[in-house]
Amino acid sequence: MYRQGDVLIVPIEEAALPRGHEELPREPRDGRGRMVLALGEVTGHAHAVVGPGHLMREAGPLGPLLLHVPDGARVVHEEHGPIPLPKGWYRVIRQREYVPGSVRIVAD
Repeated sequence: MYRQGDVLIVPIEEAALPRGHEELPREPRDGRGRMVLALGEVTGHAHAVVGPGHLMREAGPLGPLLLHVPDGARVVHEEHGPIPLPKGWYRVIRQREYVPGSVRIVAD
């Protein structure tokens, strides 16, 4: 398990992937070619993955992301040290916070 700021990256076995994951839309890369896991609303900094692979969003308004890095990759952020990821599948979960009457993703 890996954590960088408000992003949790959990390794998962391919057998545990949700049914139909092959059909999930792939998230586009940013202008620098990175797969952005979370964009800081306050700072504009991004938790992003550098390397080959793809990122898909599971269903639901707060649906987690599925990340596949077939050759391994690095998670980078302007204010944190890089984290190497071994090859494999991951579920990416954003930290949430409760405010009276709702749950929302933490603003970075």
